[in-house]
Parts: sequence; structure tokens; C-alpha cells
Amino acid sequence: MKKVVVFTGAGISVESGLPTFRGTDGLWEGHRVEDVATPEAWQRNPALMQDFYNKRRKNCIEATPNEAHLKLAELEQDFDVHIITQNIDDLHERAGSSKVLHLHGEIRKSQSSINPNLVYEIKGDEIISGSVCELGSPLRPHVVWFGEAVPNMIPASKLASQADVFVVIGTSLQVYPAANLLYETSPLCKLILIDPNAEEYRVPPNVIKISEKASKGVRYLADLIAK
Repeated sequence: MKKVVVFTGAGISVESGLPTFRGTDGLWEGHRVEDVATPEAWQRNPALMQDFYNKRRKNCIEATPNEAHLKLAELEQDFDVHIITQNIDDLHERAGSSKVLHLHGEIRKSQSSINPNLVYEIKGDEIISGSVCELGSPLRPHVVWFGEAVPNMIPASKLASQADVFVVIGTSLQVYPAANLLYETSPLCKLILIDPNAEEYRVPPNVIKISEKASKGVRYLADLIAK
């Protein structure tokens, strides 16, 4: 059975009504990145951070998987499919994908402020003010912020190197180290890129480009993978 590794970014969830955090003006939902997406910001103003992510979490819960998420889940009927996602929502899981690796965390979970290995499911859409982990440290969003290590890069790199087919959907390939995954595949791996602006991407010449939104582009995947 072919091993298909799908690397997804914000573009796949936009069609579910989840905007990318970073806007064209460089702001994250009206905030500077330095104020809502760094460890230093957490130290300065944890209340602002909790409010910011509580709102994002509520949006994620209200969103539903779109055709792209559902089609990727359906591919498991014929292929060994693994999802590597930069997204912190759980739309892949809710669509039915069984093997999902989150590079940048999961917004519906919390973690200890002093031990990132202590992770907890969040009931509802908020981390309640004053909540602490089993060590007594305040709970923070289970999200990888700028300046923090990306612990799942090692298993993600291993998956990319083992892929028979590597598919990129809805990511600009501008966020590192994740953007390197495309180049960690084997020489025999089939490479596919799905994005409305695929033709503008500077990628190896052997990449098959599908210049469509995620929901439409995934309709071609099963046939391309089978060839």
C-alpha cells in the first residue's frame, strides 16, 4: 500500500471559515505577533494571551471540516495516509483522518507553563483563569509560539523521508523548519502541490502543480496517487 504523506497549512482550513492568524498587514487578528505568539508575551500579559486563544478556540469548535478534509480522510480506504499539519485546529481528526501529526500544537488542548510534556484536553472553549497543571503551574495554550522548538519536526521529517507520495496543500512553504519537509523526501517520491497560487511557488521542477483551492484540488489526488 502506497504511503501518502500530506502536509497541510492554513489554506485548507480557510474554506471552513477559519482565517489565517496572520493578515496581509502582518498582524495576528489585529495584534502584533510579539504580543500574542511568543513566550515573552505570555510572561508580560497572560490574560491577553488567554483571551486571544480562547476566541480562536471557539472559532475552531464552531467550524466544520470541508471537502478537502473529508476527501483526505477517504483516501485511507486505498492508501496509507499520514497528515502533517501546521494547523492547530482539529478539522482533520473530525473529518475522519486517523493519523494526524500537529507541528504547531493543538488549540483544543492546554499544557503546563513549565513542562510542555504535560498536556490536557480542554472541556469547552476556554482555559479557565486560574487553571493550573499537576505541578501547580498556570495552564497555557498547547501552541508552539515563535522562538519555541517544534518537537514534532523529527517524526515529521521521518514520515517525509518514507513517503511514496508527498502532497502539499494550502501552505506557503515560508514557515521554517516545516517548509524543509518537501526537500526531505526520497528521489523516487512523487511530489504534488495544491494551491491557488501553485504556479508562483519556487519548488523543484518535478513537482506536480494543481492551481486550485484545496477542496477542488483534492478531487484529483486519488487518480494522481494511483498512477
